[in-house]
Amino acid sequence: MHTRKTSIARLAGGAVIAATTLAIALAGSGAATAAPPNGPNNGGNIPNGPTIDIQLLSFNDFHGNLEPPSGSSGRLNLPDGTNTDTLKPPGVGGVEYLATHLDQARVGHRYSLTVAAGDLIGASPLLSGAFHDEPSIEALNALHLDVSAVGNHEFDEGYVELQRMANGGCLDDGDGANNQNSCPDGSFAGADFDFLAANVVYEGTNETILPAYSIENIKGAKIGFIGMTLEETPDIVTAAGVAGLDFKDEVETANALVPVLKAQGVNAIVVLIHQGGTPPSSAAYNAACGNGAEIAANSPIIPIAKNLDPAIDLIVSGHTHAPYICNIKDPAGQDRLVTSASSFGRLYTDTNLTYDRRTSDIVRTSVTSANMLVTRNVDRDPVQTDLIAKYKVLVEPIASEVIGSITADLSNVGNAAGESPLGDLIADAQLADPSVVGAYATPQIAFMNPGGIRTSLTYSASSWGELPGQITYEEAFNVQPFNNYLVSLDLTGAEIKTLLVQQWTGANASQNKVLQVSEGFTYTYTGTTVTSVSLNGVPLDDNATYRIVTNNFLAGGGDGFSTFAQGGENVYYGGLDIDAFAAYLTANSPYAPTPLDRIIKN
Repeated sequence: MHTRKTSIARLAGGAVIAATTLAIALAGSGAATAAPPNGPNNGGNIPNGPTIDIQLLSFNDFHGNLEPPSGSSGRLNLPDGTNTDTLKPPGVGGVEYLATHLDQARVGHRYSLTVAAGDLIGASPLLSGAFHDEPSIEALNALHLDVSAVGNHEFDEGYVELQRMANGGCLDDGDGANNQNSCPDGSFAGADFDFLAANVVYEGTNETILPAYSIENIKGAKIGFIGMTLEETPDIVTAAGVAGLDFKDEVETANALVPVLKAQGVNAIVVLIHQGGTPPSSAAYNAACGNGAEIAANSPIIPIAKNLDPAIDLIVSGHTHAPYICNIKDPAGQDRLVTSASSFGRLYTDTNLTYDRRTSDIVRTSVTSANMLVTRNVDRDPVQTDLIAKYKVLVEPIASEVIGSITADLSNVGNAAGESPLGDLIADAQLADPSVVGAYATPQIAFMNPGGIRTSLTYSASSWGELPGQITYEEAFNVQPFNNYLVSLDLTGAEIKTLLVQQWTGANASQNKVLQVSEGFTYTYTGTTVTSVSLNGVPLDDNATYRIVTNNFLAGGGDGFSTFAQGGENVYYGGLDIDAFAAYLTANSPYAPTPLDRIIKN
């Protein structure tokens, strides 16, 4: 029985500031020049005393994927150039199989810890999302997870809800209001593992909303874990979810905690961080830097890793949903491993290290890591199977309802210009939603962020025995799982053009985010220059005011689209985005894909 545990240590509110000066001195100042890391070997200290071998199993970006993910979400590249669809049975992932693989990996390892790097919940399939992700926390408890950093999606329903995930308790949500139901069994115990948020503090204070670090003591071998999310979290989550919080610099936060841990006799330190790198899309699941998985030079994890205190021995990362194991030199010039295990429970990272009892530290040269596939050719874990079965019964009345039909697959993948068939449908649904009108004019243009369209609609899919082409509420929910609200507001023509340019510049320069737009709104662009913008065939007037609709994430300036928040006037909140999507699909079934001619790239 995996019992709830309490971390040995908790950070006092002022400790971050108190140690910052020392930490910066240790780590050095100034941003390092970002370059692709390479090299297969680690440097570091040599063992000089009795040692203990410790296994560290890690994963990231689980996103509530209890059942085996399907389509591209259940696929990874293999070294031979094929993908995991060629396996028998095909595909990877599913918490029943992840649990079995982790149990098998622990065999022969007397001392083993399991950790994660955030986004364990949020943007989850309906089976978990319908119950505020309580099922995922229960599943993670059963996986014997010890420690996790928080990610940006842990804030999807606000930091108070995140604290409930950690500590337990029930929501009074009207027993299924908005197709969600907290505590269907009457109670929720919360996480058995430590949720860490070292760089998230209450606004104007140094008090973290959750513990900043935890210390695991294995037969006297103490390992400290610092957990953080990316500093840019407020830019990529709903503003209301992080209101009243400050997100601190990752490097300064972690380096400030090094002397705090050392003062408690902890020299072995691991950072769990929800920020990552981007290797080539063709990279195999097990590729290492120096062997086909060099992460891009502009990857945000590189300057972070280059400036984290040399006393930190290992970095477990996430956020980019990519698989990699890379060495990045620390400020002392020594190689230090940075790992990431893709997403959705398709991989886990198996890291083995030696702890030197005389130095109370990890022997850097001993650290080895490998990403391991979560194949589906093993027995399913019975505890996880029972948990899934329980919630499938509870969710069935919501999930199985057929809400409409489609005539062909609707992909969420954009064409060369960035426009996708599913993006068109969602933007049109938002524009048609009457809940956003209120006392103001009917919206003329809808904008949808591509990252909020989490999966495609597949004609042949049939989770509940529905006919080909029929779409259930569960399928619709999996496309838009955030329960965002639709928001209407006024923007000038000039502001809309600025908005379009923000798709490729500023925060989106390294990873473009092409907004999906509603029927009647068209534009062309070359590079980062918008060459024409029209509404119903009439060029946009820079000085005219247009009523637009979007979701509350974008309306708050999310994904780097600051113009929504800075320029928007007469803001009015409507209903949930999933309700608008479901209603539009019902009213327009059978729905056929429309021509991709709204966004033109020259």
